[in-house]
Amino acid sequence: MRKRMLALGLCAAMTAGALAGCSSSPGTTATTAKNQETASSEAGNTEAKEDLEGSLVFAIWDNNLMDYIDENDMVGKFQEKYPNADIEVEKIKDDSEYWNAMKMRTSANQLPDVMFNKPFTLSRFKDYLVDLSDLEAAKNNELASGYAMDGKVLGVPMTAGYEYVYYWKDMFKEAGVEVPTTWEDLEKTAQTLQEYYGKSDPDFMAIALGAKDEWPDYPYMEFMPALQGGNGQNWNDMAKTDAPFAEGTDINKAYNKVFNLFSKDVFGKDPLGMGNDQVTSLFAQKKAAIIALGDWGLQNIQNGSDDASELGTFYLPVRDSKDDPFRVIVQGDSFMGVTTHSKNPDLAKAFVEWFYSEDWYPGYINYVTSASSMKNFPKEKDPILAQADDQQPDKELVMYDGGGDDFQAIQNEIAFDYKKLGSQMFTDGFDLKAELDTLNTKWAEARTKLGIK
Repeated sequence: MRKRMLALGLCAAMTAGALAGCSSSPGTTATTAKNQETASSEAGNTEAKEDLEGSLVFAIWDNNLMDYIDENDMVGKFQEKYPNADIEVEKIKDDSEYWNAMKMRTSANQLPDVMFNKPFTLSRFKDYLVDLSDLEAAKNNELASGYAMDGKVLGVPMTAGYEYVYYWKDMFKEAGVEVPTTWEDLEKTAQTLQEYYGKSDPDFMAIALGAKDEWPDYPYMEFMPALQGGNGQNWNDMAKTDAPFAEGTDINKAYNKVFNLFSKDVFGKDPLGMGNDQVTSLFAQKKAAIIALGDWGLQNIQNGSDDASELGTFYLPVRDSKDDPFRVIVQGDSFMGVTTHSKNPDLAKAFVEWFYSEDWYPGYINYVTSASSMKNFPKEKDPILAQADDQQPDKELVMYDGGGDDFQAIQNEIAFDYKKLGSQMFTDGFDLKAELDTLNTKWAEARTKLGIK
């Protein structure tokens, strides 16, 4: 199918002062469709649909979504139901440019009709998003209500993302260990694996991490505080207190667990000497027994493995005992919302409904590797990923929020980087208690300076 890739003309239509630099953004494209005189295929709904008319701008940054839109003529399909609708799909280079553009357009009263948000940007744009609670798309979404703000669903997440621990079942069996279900079990399992395979291979890693890149420690440093207390709003709640790292807090408990694990010799001889690509490749060749990555990591592992038949998954066991709930992080992603700047809000809502309907969503969600967020359109997980669910059928989902503007303001003010902190735990002489005490002091000072209450 021929792609429609037209030059973006949106910037020219806006005031130059409000959107300075927009026209020079590299990689920005748009897909525009003319009105088609196509009758609705559902005769019973034709009149109502033809009553909705006007133009919409739908702004995205996702390359995979853009490809699918072009290859499957999204605009043309939508116009089969709404023949008097005109849609421009504006593709912005990446999410960083996206947020910069949306920030400028907010002040210029020129947000697109339909935009995407991340969990941590919903609060930033909450005053510019309409309530979608009445939409069937929101009601049928597994996660939308969990991210509601002040009782309002401001965006419908397009996908659900889960985090996994990948492992080699045959290596576990040979070493005589089972899938761990508590944090203590994980530590013991890793030690047993290291001792068993390390005696014949000095380069063996029970757990592959890639701490040289810093970001690969995110399953531990970013998500574990939320898992510790079952609070997906952990970062936002931290912004409301002066001593969020104090003893007894979720983040203090979680980071002490992480530090204890990182202090054990289960990450190979030089965990800071290798990055993610290298350790993923080594794991794929069974030079490591465990690696924690998102669902996106599966393909990388399979591509690097000669035989993935023994590859399995389980969820990171953060709990202290088997009597505690087994919590699992889930993230809604790409929250589609309608802005208050839309001149055609009813049509924009209709587009959201259509996007999550059988006419579009099932094909898209099967096109990407992410899990479905829609209860009425479940997507069967890859059999390898599904093993984690089989291990924990009674898991408790924790809907993760990456932290709103207050948290990010404090984070930037004191240069708090949890991923860098995780890498520092591998250095000799690192004192976690002293580091957390220092962070508490800086945190309180930053809240006072920034006027955050």
